Amino acid sequence: MASYYYLIASLPELSADGDMPITYSEFLSCCQSNVSDSDYELLKDLTLSSTEGPLVKEWSEFYGMLSKELNYQRSMNLGKSYSSAYDKDGFIAQVVGSALAAKNPLEAERILLEYEFENLDSLVGLHMFDDYVLFGYAIKLKLLERLNSFEQTKGKAEFRSLFDGIQQRVYSL
Repeated sequence: MASYYYLIASLPELSADGDMPITYSEFLSCCQSNVSDSDYELLKDLTLSSTEGPLVKEWSEFYGMLSKELNYQRSMNLGKSYSSAYDKDGFIAQVVGSALAAKNPLEAERILLEYEFENLDSLVGLHMFDDYVLFGYAIKLKLLERLNSFEQTKGKAEFRSLFDGIQQRVYSL
């Protein structure tokens, strides 16, 4: 297990309710000369659904359960059956229910993001300045990157367009 004292201490703090202080490509630039080649390759190829790397397997199990619960509750809300079997976690179900009850999709994403950050902090635990912390940071950065990809004005325009189309169909009946 490698130690990354300087690298981790030099990275800006990430917060679920804050801005993205560093891009993923800037993060990779910081890592390139400070981590092992194998860790760098894993970081370079990291996605939210990756399964390889320190901490990543544990994250993947959690993220899979969260995704399945989201799919299950969305299916139930639409009155459809959900045929995939999965291990149901009561707390995950409660968080997903809160997110789906949010007044808008961005608020729902923020609820999920806060929970994902809490889970990552729990997975990192008492690790300090090692690859667990580094990969936890990378996953948090990927989550913030995903959240920042949502553009509220574009989303409202798309919603308005879809809603107008539905209204026209209803009025034509």
